[in-house]
Amino acid sequence: MTFLVAGATGTVGRQVVAALREAGAPVRALTRRPGAVTFGPGVEVVGGDLTDAASLAPALHGVAAVHLINFGGDDYAPLGNGTELVAEIEEAGVRRVTMLAGWSESTLEPAVRASGLSWTTVAPTEIMANALEWADEVRGGRVERPYGDSRTAMVHEGDIGAVAATALLEDGHAGTEYLLTGPERISLREKIAVLGSAAGREVDFVELTPDQARARMRAQGVPAHMIDFQLEVFAAPPVEYNTPNGVVEKVTGRPARGFAQWAQENAAAFR
Repeated sequence: MTFLVAGATGTVGRQVVAALREAGAPVRALTRRPGAVTFGPGVEVVGGDLTDAASLAPALHGVAAVHLINFGGDDYAPLGNGTELVAEIEEAGVRRVTMLAGWSESTLEPAVRASGLSWTTVAPTEIMANALEWADEVRGGRVERPYGDSRTAMVHEGDIGAVAATALLEDGHAGTEYLLTGPERISLREKIAVLGSAAGREVDFVELTPDQARARMRAQGVPAHMIDFQLEVFAAPPVEYNTPNGVVEKVTGRPARGFAQWAQENAAAFR
């Protein structure tokens, strides 16, 4: 049984590949640039583009299950060809898929739900790897952000990959949306302190006003809709998505990893 992982070079995709390999499953890693990436033994790298459904046909040959993402292209735009993708997947004889959820649906999710596929959605809250955005500032000893006391239940990207792999490998997950959280609600201020401790340095946290943050992001070229989105989400993180829920342990049998562990694993990036 071969498993195809779309978005295999991404933050979560790499973790899905790793979890499947840990389970001893043969993996086919889908990427738009197959010559630019390598994985370890047991992983075949293949070319294909989710925005071009027909390009997936060779990659789908002999595949038992597929991990999907709902965006594609260099601009990470939501997929507009969900119906065509599902048709290719079903034509290839695939019967099981997992989908990594984003903040909003593309055409893929409704097409999968309306199909005959056995599907599972993996919907993480804030991903711990997003903290890498602060690496330069942590190394400089000063992080400036708004909403320092805003708390989220960040989830380790390895736990996301483990849940997706479990749903691909095992029965009993069909028709389920798994909302994934970490084991704790932790504020931005606390996250910065944890990163400083892991890196072995003092890091000052300076709280910006929303207007200061908006002006700063605008000067950095962040699109207006993304600025609005980030300020809205972190002003009042949705309670449902940021209450530790134990789903990672329920699905995988292992407790969700905390942010301090992630910080230790990635400390070199912040030194």
